[in-house]
Amino acid sequence: MQQPNNMRGRQVAQQPSPLAIRTKKHQLEKDTFTRMALTMVWKRDWWQALIPLVVLLLPALFVFSWWWVAAAVLVTVLYVLLRSAQVTGVTQMEQSKALFERVHYEMDQRQLLLRLNQEQGMRLTWDMIESVRRDKEAYVLFLKQPDLAGQVAGWRALLAKVMYVPVFLHLPTRIFNSPNDLRLFESILRRKGLLPAEAGAPETGGKAA
Repeated sequence: MQQPNNMRGRQVAQQPSPLAIRTKKHQLEKDTFTRMALTMVWKRDWWQALIPLVVLLLPALFVFSWWWVAAAVLVTVLYVLLRSAQVTGVTQMEQSKALFERVHYEMDQRQLLLRLNQEQGMRLTWDMIESVRRDKEAYVLFLKQPDLAGQVAGWRALLAKVMYVPVFLHLPTRIFNSPNDLRLFESILRRKGLLPAEAGAPETGGKAA
């Protein structure tokens, strides 16, 4: 399974930028991440579960046997369980630990910081973000898939790409301190090409998690 190695080695110890947008503290629960990631994976890769089902049912078209049917169903269920376990495993990896800490976020034109305290945190530059999805009550920032060039090749590289699990940050709008901070954040995302230029800022409300 590919690991979010673009999160590795990003511990920071720097003073907050006076120009940075600073959010309230927020913690992405592992159950929430798992639920969202499973939905994304199976919405994208549902066809993969059909491969063992179709392959093992083919012999039954020529010589029907309930054994072929049972084997097809069993292998398909096992594949679904293993693929789902792969997604769940992301929450247990040391490299992704920072995703599930209670942190506040700091954003400016250079970077996005996940700050645990004044001395510890995780630094992400904007070129590490692949895309952004804006939902009604949150922003979902997808990290780029790790570049495995030179590490694996051939069918292993293809398999790693096909089996990739999305790694993302989930920023609810309620953690922003003001509507102006939301507008500034969206302005940064537009300038980085992560949101359409015409995107408007959603309203904020509620209390921080």
